[in-house]
Amino acid sequence: MPARIAAAAVFCGSRFGNRPAYKKAAEAMGAGLAQANIHLVYGGGDVGLMGTVADAAIHAGGRVTGIIPEFLKAREVMHRGVTELVVTDSMHTRKQKMFALADAFLILPGGFGTFDELMEILTWRQLKLHDKPIIVVNVENWARSLIAMLNDAVEEGFASPEARSLVQIVPDVASALECLAASTRTVVEHEECVTRKL
Repeated sequence: MPARIAAAAVFCGSRFGNRPAYKKAAEAMGAGLAQANIHLVYGGGDVGLMGTVADAAIHAGGRVTGIIPEFLKAREVMHRGVTELVVTDSMHTRKQKMFALADAFLILPGGFGTFDELMEILTWRQLKLHDKPIIVVNVENWARSLIAMLNDAVEEGFASPEARSLVQIVPDVASALECLAASTRTVVEHEECVTRKL
């Protein structure tokens, strides 16, 4: 577990989704990270929830690094207002760079790309390639099917309960930020935070 959460990667949709609560959560996350002096690392786009979380962090005075592959610069409308913008040669390089910069991973509502990012970072933690917190923010219960899939993998014997415990589920942004703060203080407090929020 990192001694201090100095930077957090946020994985989320390049669309807004169907519920206003999703955009509000992205705004709260960007602002909350900035207020906690946590560097935001994200996918570099200026659209959907990605753009929203970056804008909120910027407006709150936070440091923001966007990381986007060359071929998505136009499709996801590269955000030119971030503190630092890194253009990579591939999706794989993008994810590796985000991993290297982040001390924790926050998953907001999103689609297939968000699922891909979550599962890869969770698999890496299962393989003991890192011990960084992974927190799914279950806004409006958007992740219910994802959570069921994780639980089913354990139930059907394809994953251990210990592996399942490597990803935490919290109901809202405030809970996620509280868990990051607890992680920064002590591992014990982090575990208490996770238990309390599940």
